[in-house]
Amino acid sequence: MTSTEERIRKIINLYYSRPDIQGALFNFSKNREIAPRYFEGFGTRPDTFQYENDIFELVKKGATSFHCSEELWFDPLNLQTGMTVKQLDELRIGWDLLIDIDCKWFDYAKLAVQSVIKSLEQHNVKNMGIKFSGSKGFHVIIPWKSFPKEINGIQTKNLFPELPRKLIAYLRFYSEKVLKESLPEDFYKQFKDAKIKRGIKCKTCNEVADIYDLIELYCPFCKISEERKVEKNFSQKVFCPECKREYEKKDLTEFYECQRCLINSKKQPDNFSKSISIDLYDLIGLDIILVSPRHLFRMPYSLHEKTALASVVLEKSEIAGFELKHANPLKAKVREFIPDSREDEAKEFVVQALDWAKDNLKEKSFKATGKYADYKPIKLDSIKQENFPPCIKNILKGISDGKKRALFALINLFRSIGMEKEDLEKQIAEWNKKNEPPIKQGYIQTQIAWAYKHKSILPPNCKEFYQGFGVCQPDNFCRIIKNPANYVIRKSLKKDKE
Repeated sequence: MTSTEERIRKIINLYYSRPDIQGALFNFSKNREIAPRYFEGFGTRPDTFQYENDIFELVKKGATSFHCSEELWFDPLNLQTGMTVKQLDELRIGWDLLIDIDCKWFDYAKLAVQSVIKSLEQHNVKNMGIKFSGSKGFHVIIPWKSFPKEINGIQTKNLFPELPRKLIAYLRFYSEKVLKESLPEDFYKQFKDAKIKRGIKCKTCNEVADIYDLIELYCPFCKISEERKVEKNFSQKVFCPECKREYEKKDLTEFYECQRCLINSKKQPDNFSKSISIDLYDLIGLDIILVSPRHLFRMPYSLHEKTALASVVLEKSEIAGFELKHANPLKAKVREFIPDSREDEAKEFVVQALDWAKDNLKEKSFKATGKYADYKPIKLDSIKQENFPPCIKNILKGISDGKKRALFALINLFRSIGMEKEDLEKQIAEWNKKNEPPIKQGYIQTQIAWAYKHKSILPPNCKEFYQGFGVCQPDNFCRIIKNPANYVIRKSLKKDKE
């Protein structure tokens, strides 16, 4: 047992035996999925508290902290893994917006949460809950009551996680400007050598752009060439598809690309800053991806396993002077985390965020450009499993680990080689019977439905992705062709020629 675990074990029974702590956890848990955490991991999901003393009973069984959902449910115990979007929408009452500020530097975490609060207030959101996360950050909550219940004829409760993600993305953008106003004069000197994301910024959304090289690959024997966008410092060998000799690399050109706005410095050079700067989003620590279905966060007044501190609720005026010692669980004072907000209080915030998202959160387009603009997907006359790469053949035998990643690869492979939807569904169903245990049917249906709402994309490239769940066994053809779809097409065409 570590010293931290020893320390928390000593106070855990005393802390959670307090009636006010049990009451705070129980009251906040209503209509939420909850999950106790033990040192070794989470308990069984879904779970709920039926009575206040359920909390202490779980503690006696070894629970150290308690986590709950942002989403509010009619009956959380009816939740199941693999439920369809429609099933989740029918069960969901609404959702709170949980803003998770996770900064490595505690003094700047306080500045970050203050900038978020100020940003919300500038959008007329006055009532919000604030709490210490238990480690280095803070949580801010805007209750479901604050949001309009319908947007453009759609029930807002069904716009999860799409709408909350747009709200968080807009808040990241807006609060960066507010944070800049409170930074000390020596800020950039302080962070000169710190491990924090930095680079050339997109002027439209302030995100740090990714760096790529545009290279020309040339085969002097076959006299063929192709241009390719590669990541910076790309060193992988690339081979000519005709003679199998290694390509020569020529004409290296560096450019920047914003993944949010989908623009690059080749076409719009003036849209990127001229100098490298620190990514304040990284400093603020707001993560859009954390807003996801059935995502859990630490409940107010739950302990934290790594620090043995309590996730205490704070007043706005207490943030600047807050220190870790103020989260001592033996001195914690219980307050309400959910404020008494007004109906539609966050309406202006939602409207502004949606207007901003329309111009700045563009979906990635997979349309080919340049010399590949007129490319049409290849539809094979006959799809034979003998032409599949070894990794796909191994997947189709049935697997126990990595089934969701395998499903993603199969769907995109089958679509890329022109398999009809009916055949695709049949192949996936046959494969799933061989898995131990099989994937829930609802999850498969959701993934196929999502795929067919978007343009077809290639399955992940060979090696690392498939090595991750033990199906990669490359043959000689794999060393030349790196993508399963290209492998199937090339091998099929080669067999036809023969």
